[in-house]
Amino acid sequence: MSEKKSQSVSPYAGRWVARLQGRIVAHGGTPEQALIAAQTSRHKEKPEIIYMPIESSFAVPPLLERLRAALPDQEMYLVGGAVRDALLGRVSHDLDLAIPKNAIAAARRAAAILNADFYVMDESFDIARVIVSTENGSRDILDFAAFRGPDLDSDLRGRDFTINAIAFDPRRQAILDPLNGAADLRAKLIRACSGTSLQDDPIRILRAVRLAAAFEFKIEAGTRSAMKHAANLLPNISPERQRDELFRILEGPRPDASIRALEMLGVFPHLLPELSAMKGVEQSAPHVSDVWEHTLSVIQHLEGILAALTPAPLPILGEGEGDEGKKQDLFTGLLTLRLGRYREQFAAHFSKPLNPDRSMRALLFFVALYHDVSKPATKSVDETGRIRFFDHDQLGAKAASKRAHAFNLSNDEIDRLKVIIENHMRFHAFSSRMEDEKQEPSRRAIYRFFRDSGEGGVDLILLGLADLRGTRGHTLTQETWAAALDIARLLLENYWERPEETVAPPRLVNGLDVINEYKLEQGPVIGQVLEAIREAQATGKVSTREEALLFGREWLKENPK
Repeated sequence: MSEKKSQSVSPYAGRWVARLQGRIVAHGGTPEQALIAAQTSRHKEKPEIIYMPIESSFAVPPLLERLRAALPDQEMYLVGGAVRDALLGRVSHDLDLAIPKNAIAAARRAAAILNADFYVMDESFDIARVIVSTENGSRDILDFAAFRGPDLDSDLRGRDFTINAIAFDPRRQAILDPLNGAADLRAKLIRACSGTSLQDDPIRILRAVRLAAAFEFKIEAGTRSAMKHAANLLPNISPERQRDELFRILEGPRPDASIRALEMLGVFPHLLPELSAMKGVEQSAPHVSDVWEHTLSVIQHLEGILAALTPAPLPILGEGEGDEGKKQDLFTGLLTLRLGRYREQFAAHFSKPLNPDRSMRALLFFVALYHDVSKPATKSVDETGRIRFFDHDQLGAKAASKRAHAFNLSNDEIDRLKVIIENHMRFHAFSSRMEDEKQEPSRRAIYRFFRDSGEGGVDLILLGLADLRGTRGHTLTQETWAAALDIARLLLENYWERPEETVAPPRLVNGLDVINEYKLEQGPVIGQVLEAIREAQATGKVSTREEALLFGREWLKENPK
């Protein structure tokens, strides 16, 4: 093909075109669209309908070729996010396949040939899943589903957004794009497939916000309007689907911007009703913003802190031009200088989710979203005019726990978020004492901090740093930040480098020893003695079994039943 001819057809790459006598007279996202478009002006002539190959950047998932070879006679189409990602040059390991009918049977045959696991997901809707495991431990997931309608065109038009309503035919190596989703991809635009798309499934409101953040796309104006009008239908969606889409938002990039978008779309009263009261609630210095803006700022800074403390941190850009941008870079530099040596430990911490379906990172952002939720209910003003929020941490833990129960989070997740919110002021108390009095927390204070928080102590430290950044904003000084980092490093040193000294000293005696040595009966006093001895170990008062037993005897004298 000559260079001139290549240039003439390049605008049609990935499109179906109608040709008459070698000239393109019409085009469309499907063969039918191209033919109809041609017949409007050349109704007496029969055009040639051909597919113009897509750009070389289209990343066909490798597993798709294996699947096509395994089921050579099966009509099937790759649809949804995998096609979108391929058009963006990304390889997806989650493949959705649309089958005219008998999708479960096709999935079962594919699993047998690929030596993969097979699950029926919804027999009534003819949906099944095939999981292909590789030697390196990774997995490819293939979901087979029957058409959502009489044909592929109906199936695609019934989907959420045009960028997800594109199909790839592996047999013809061709794109089918009836809603022109590829053009929206190029325009970086999220557009609903139909006027009823959001009403048909209101969870798509959250999905649109998530996709916009993930790809840095804009939501088309008409779609935004439809999202606002459908927000009141969110309670019709199961709590589990609400939770899962929300946690995907919190797991993704720019969670602060996504949460702000949900608030502006009127989603909160129907999804996170406790948060609406936070808007406009004033706070005294050193806070620089109201409770709601503070919360969003905490989430933003938490994302930056986590990015800086990952094994391969992304560059953190300054938040402004000139001196302010330099200040932000300085704070990030100090963070990595003081805590960067723990990147591997942070990575290990976040690699252990409390639930296999949700990440620890997403849970921590959920905690950040709710850590000050009870400030509106606890606001008071003292005689000096200072605004106070007594017990907002304890009441906030209860409010967050209630929402977590409504979302059906696991007991482990709920316990963790309660621990973090209940104790989130302790880090600030340590930091203030360090800055004002140059006094580090004692070994007893460090022991009690981790005794009460456990593994959540790591999350408390990270939230504390983000909370400080969100509180002080542009008024944060290098001295205040350095004091907080000193506390963070001290706590993490004890937790990760010498846990047996201060955090979790090995038990020198057990309950049976206490009963026999002190002639006690079973009861709560046994645990109290053991805890007193362990705290004495953490503070350096006890180091041997003999010393432990002697300490326990003295403790019982000072604390009679």
